Amino acid sequence: MRISTNSLFTQGIGAIGDRQVNLARIQQQLSTGLRMPSAAADPVGWSTAVSIDRAIAELEQYGGNATILRNRLEQADASLDQIGDRLARVRELALQGANGTYTDEQRRAIALELRQQLNAVVDAANTTDGNGRYLFGGSADAVPPFAFGPAGASYAGDQNRRSLEVAPETAVEDVDPGSEIFLRIRTGDGTFVVRQDPANTGTGVLRGTALVDPGQWDGGNYRIVFNAGNWQALDAANAVVATGAYVEGAPIEFRGVRVQIEGAPANGDAFAVGPSRTQDVFTTLQGLIDALELPTVTPQQRAAQRNAVFAGIEDLTRAQDHIIDRRAGLGARLNVVEQANDGREANGVLLKTALSELRDVDYAKAISQLNLEMTALQAAQQSFIKVQGLSLFSYIR
Repeated sequence: MRISTNSLFTQGIGAIGDRQVNLARIQQQLSTGLRMPSAAADPVGWSTAVSIDRAIAELEQYGGNATILRNRLEQADASLDQIGDRLARVRELALQGANGTYTDEQRRAIALELRQQLNAVVDAANTTDGNGRYLFGGSADAVPPFAFGPAGASYAGDQNRRSLEVAPETAVEDVDPGSEIFLRIRTGDGTFVVRQDPANTGTGVLRGTALVDPGQWDGGNYRIVFNAGNWQALDAANAVVATGAYVEGAPIEFRGVRVQIEGAPANGDAFAVGPSRTQDVFTTLQGLIDALELPTVTPQQRAAQRNAVFAGIEDLTRAQDHIIDRRAGLGARLNVVEQANDGREANGVLLKTALSELRDVDYAKAISQLNLEMTALQAAQQSFIKVQGLSLFSYIR
């Protein structure tokens, strides 16, 4: 096979050029720290790296959502904790006010502090998230959601429940709308409620209520009426469903409920028994304020005031339990957010490791290749010099 001198020169120069290209590529990798400075270096690897970059960016977006949601949930929990403390103080003050040794002036002083506690609860229900958005307004969170005045409580928010994605296929609900937290609270014991007839003229006072047999309670409306030392339980049609002799403090039971009354009810006095309704926490606090401001000059007025305080404390207990339940819901959501954070961080580490393996330079390997390419380049150059020195005329001389 004949090989021309031009072919030898071309081949040698080509080999040197290839080694120089490889050497330049490795030097660029070492200087930039990137194995793939452009898509041309490794189209398949570059495409995979872009996909991983996109996945990491999505995880970072989820992380931003999680941070926003966690802050809102924690702020809402702190506000409800503050409200819980306020309600505990209200309960303490109401029990003090129910003490028979207190004068009307002392009760009015307690009622004044209760009014301050009511205002503080309204303020806490109008807490913002630090960005000018009201936590308990639902999606209509640009204005304070609650106001309370002589006409009662008003709610300017809505019922919408927003949610944020904190991880792939994991969405967590935002703070509950304030209507669910502060307005829709069951009264009485949560199932039924007992209240004094405003027309009572005796001194009968509620001492306790209990649901002893849920299976018998039908959710109807009844009246316990006293007459001639006896009591009768009447249904909505005035039909007698139970009767018995009245003994102060002894349980009165019918339809699965138990009611205890002390004092001396007058003939015709009555207590209404019916299903629990919903009531806002602000009205409950106002009811206790009104109860402590009632006059207690006569025994009948004192009985009416004690019944009003009993009703207020019973409703307050439901409000406290309701706030605790809502805080438990917030805590459960915070746990989901934290679990999502842990999973997202683990996925992020795996993705970044895979991206590094695709994109970043293995310095030990690159330096070894650099040395190899330099040696190969030197060999190619020495070989070309030898070939260049070959000439027929050298032999002729």
